Amino acid sequence: MQDTVVIPSRFRGPPQSGNGGYVSGVFAELLPHQPGQSPEITLRSPIPLDRTMTVKKGSNETLGVDVFDGETLIAECRLIDSPFVDFTVPPCPDPTRIEAAMPLSLAFTPDINPLLPNQKGFHPICFCCGVEAEDGLHVYPAPLDQGHVAALWKTKEAWGVDGKVPASFLWTAMDCPAQFAFMNASIRTGLMGRMCAEILTLPKAGATLIVSAWTIAVQGKKHFAGAALFDETGNLIARATTLWIGGEPI
Repeated sequence: MQDTVVIPSRFRGPPQSGNGGYVSGVFAELLPHQPGQSPEITLRSPIPLDRTMTVKKGSNETLGVDVFDGETLIAECRLIDSPFVDFTVPPCPDPTRIEAAMPLSLAFTPDINPLLPNQKGFHPICFCCGVEAEDGLHVYPAPLDQGHVAALWKTKEAWGVDGKVPASFLWTAMDCPAQFAFMNASIRTGLMGRMCAEILTLPKAGATLIVSAWTIAVQGKKHFAGAALFDETGNLIARATTLWIGGEPI
């Protein structure tokens, strides 16, 4: 079992914390692959950057591992029975429609984060959706229908591992769009608290992918969303569920 893990500052979401999707993807790699099961990552505390965290066996060895920063529990990483058996993914959005809506993406909208006046997007330096993240993924979800957003994501050959986009980058690309989907439904959520994903195929690095995200349900302070990735021909290559805690009307 891997004993330690570090999240470099490049992979931040909020300025002082790791991007939830990227971190979940990295933590998922700490778990074994089991047929019929999917990695579920529950984030318990902000993820420190450039600091060595400790990986320990979970309370039940068969369930997974826990990640700590000192004595602080950062994440619980578990294998669960796959939730994607009956999971409905909306059809792949039309790329032409996405491209037409792209200028309306909240990633380009100034002053939507009251803590960052005169800056664009909710987290301008976010590794996933930040317009100021020079070495980020540049996933800019555009509004389609209420509670549904999509993006054209141009991956880079330089990201490739054996010519493929890393799984952790796919997890990342399915994180922020879910929050954008809630904002498109006039709801501002808190931070992501849990993510479960299934990677069906690792796409070729340099390909243009289609990202789709949609709201599923709101239960009190819990906000549930779905996300998916498609290749250029519309084939499903990954899917995810996310849980966001907190929220208020915009």
